[in-house]
Amino acid sequence: MATIDDDLAQVEHDIRTLKIEYEQFFGGGRKRPPVDTQWRVDVFIKRYAERMAEVNLAQRFRYNNIASTYAKYQDMWRKKLMLKESSSVPHHFGAAAKAIAAQRNKAMAEARRALASRPSAAAAASHGERKSRDGAGIDAPPPFSVQFSNPARETRKVHDLYGALIDTRMATGEKSGAPSLEDFERFVEKKTEELKRRGGKEIEYTVSVEGGKVKLKARVSR
Repeated sequence: MATIDDDLAQVEHDIRTLKIEYEQFFGGGRKRPPVDTQWRVDVFIKRYAERMAEVNLAQRFRYNNIASTYAKYQDMWRKKLMLKESSSVPHHFGAAAKAIAAQRNKAMAEARRALASRPSAAAAASHGERKSRDGAGIDAPPPFSVQFSNPARETRKVHDLYGALIDTRMATGEKSGAPSLEDFERFVEKKTEELKRRGGKEIEYTVSVEGGKVKLKARVSR
């Protein structure tokens, strides 16, 4: 049976997947927005907003951060959907998308009301910790690390790393120069093979913020 920590880890992965799917949709690689993945995340956010009494302090920190980040993405996707629908999407699909967005916004509003009625000191403490960690006053995600031995067979890890990179770039306000998912996959495969030729068996990649700038570093871990 999945634990609360397992659920939190799963929704973090789902949000990264959702970001990639939305990027593909807005870039023309998908015909429809990823409503199934988004519905799954929405259900989680709403369900756990109603279960705060069951979680410990650390889990509440983590949930508040997830819910806050997801709300920012929701607003960004909503605006992009409106622009896309007004310029290129047929009217019948635009109506369906608006109905889905209305349901989604209602669920998020209920989740935010539930959160507002509970203690918020945990979120504030987490916010302050992130600011002091990067040293530049930026509300950035914590460093994200993952190890590869064969990226071509570790697609989920590559997508998680890409999601963490895009997430961190967005948090710091870096909007230009982001690679596409396909280019990023090729980069990770090429860089991993290069470092393995130097004698490494596993290569660790880390996304972090240093001096207010997003850094992606690769090193031989063993």
